[in-house]
Amino acid sequence: MENQIIEELYREMGISGPVFRFGQQILRALEERFREIDGVAEYNQLKVVRAMQKNRVSAEHFSGSTGYGYNDSGRETLEKVYADTFHTEDALVRSQITCGTHALALALSANLRPGDELLSISGKPYDTLEEVIGIRPSRGSLAEYGIRYRQAELKEDGSFDFDAIKAALRPETKIAAIQRSKGYLTRPSLSVEQIGEAIRFVKDLRPDIIVMVDNCYGEFVDYTEPSDCGADMTVGSLIKNPGGGLAPMGGYIAGTRECVENCAVRLTSPGLGREVGASLNTLRSLYQGFFLAPTVTAGALKAAVFAANLYEQLGFKVVPGGAEKRNDIIQAVEFGFPEGVIRFCEGIQAAAPVDSYVTPEPWAMPGYDSDVIMAAGAFIQGSSIELSADGPIKPPYAVYFQGGLTWEHARYGILRSLQSLYEHGYVKL
Repeated sequence: MENQIIEELYREMGISGPVFRFGQQILRALEERFREIDGVAEYNQLKVVRAMQKNRVSAEHFSGSTGYGYNDSGRETLEKVYADTFHTEDALVRSQITCGTHALALALSANLRPGDELLSISGKPYDTLEEVIGIRPSRGSLAEYGIRYRQAELKEDGSFDFDAIKAALRPETKIAAIQRSKGYLTRPSLSVEQIGEAIRFVKDLRPDIIVMVDNCYGEFVDYTEPSDCGADMTVGSLIKNPGGGLAPMGGYIAGTRECVENCAVRLTSPGLGREVGASLNTLRSLYQGFFLAPTVTAGALKAAVFAANLYEQLGFKVVPGGAEKRNDIIQAVEFGFPEGVIRFCEGIQAAAPVDSYVTPEPWAMPGYDSDVIMAAGAFIQGSSIELSADGPIKPPYAVYFQGGLTWEHARYGILRSLQSLYEHGYVKL
């Protein structure tokens, strides 16, 4: 009776019987995977609570500052909570950091000087970093300040190529950068264990090199973070995993005291550093979002696992595979034709609580080298811990799905994406 009631509501919300029943078939095989995800979430939840208790978080910390933001105890305590959760010496958590790309650009520009070299040891960086670095010429890039860039490619299986890394290291190499998530590539995302091995390899050769990890989409996916494995800087966005869907903006950099202090000075100005930066009325959302982040991330992980298994069963290439261990919340589905990406995104948009009536279309989005389609009816603009999907309209025509503030809503979104493809004849059930 219960399933009949739920199926009927799904039908009223645009999900046909064949699509619903196919989803149910996939779901029945995932009970053990979901229990494992819940175990990781419980561990990380306790980790966050312990950090909040240690730093004596109280109601007074939710009152924001204005103007210069001097003596903002709520802001300062939140940064201690982040540092203790990620097991680092220090952290910078600021609403003035506008996005993940900004956080990464800040970390790099704050710790590199003219004549230094940035070496990516995980191959090509995410598209928006190309202009930050100067791979694609852009005003204000690192290249304009005399900072050189090179990269060591990953092996064909997506693992680190240690011989290539060793050969690429030069005396002027100052930062070795690792991107945990796949970005707009169909390579596997990197595990904390792999990242830790790479960090140890680099540090054994050159202890002076700063290792920075782009941790976007990876926070709270596992029991440990790259910062537990020796990363000097772990960098991310608050409108992804650690914001828990409540943070309205912001980014973080957690790491060594030296690196973080350099970032604080670069974010504001020499002589002011972290002492300024008004938090306004954001602190309650930042604290509460961080508190919820482990369980919100768990819901997004379940959605990614469900999507992987569903589309893999239909014969599409998925990265990671349905049975593979998850290292971030992103699920890539390779269609091989542009209409697949577009129809998938149309389904995700139609399932959104906000702007469900909007039809997403590819467009020339700033920072990318091709048209990009994005589906996201989010409470926070651009929040990719919320149900969202996007992809560049170029070969291999893969869509990148992530998020879902609740598993139940994400499940509906995935079924709606399948419904869109089913109605247009791109899949048969």
